[in-house]
Amino acid sequence: MKSLIENLNGPWHKRALQIFMVIVLAHWAEHLVQAYQVYALKWPMHDARGVLGQARTWWLAALVIQFWHHIEHALLQGQVIVGHTLFGAAQPTSIIQLFVPRLELHLIYNTIVFVPMIIGMYYHLFPSAPDAARMHCTCSLRLHSATI
Repeated sequence: MKSLIENLNGPWHKRALQIFMVIVLAHWAEHLVQAYQVYALKWPMHDARGVLGQARTWWLAALVIQFWHHIEHALLQGQVIVGHTLFGAAQPTSIIQLFVPRLELHLIYNTIVFVPMIIGMYYHLFPSAPDAARMHCTCSLRLHSATI
């Protein structure tokens, strides 16, 4: 059975690069939209949050949680690279893993990142009436239903 790295450099290589390119292009597109909002639409910087940034509070919550998750992964990788575990553990261990087993911990992390992302997307698609009035994008389903 091939390892992940062997598959990524072998039969999955083309698809992996395509997926990576979509992510990179989406990231660029988000910044280009933000620049368009500032320079073409003349929005103030604090309002120019790209497409996804319109539901900023929930996206920020997801980002902070995911950032911590990445720190925990860096701790795990560092232990493998150095060849020494933390906390006297028999295997590489993250901080929260001292209290919650690894499998369950990843399920928890993914859930608590996913929930604010879904809430952010919901508020972006179905904003309150005052928020919808301030929105400059056409993502809002409230805006579309109001014009029909």
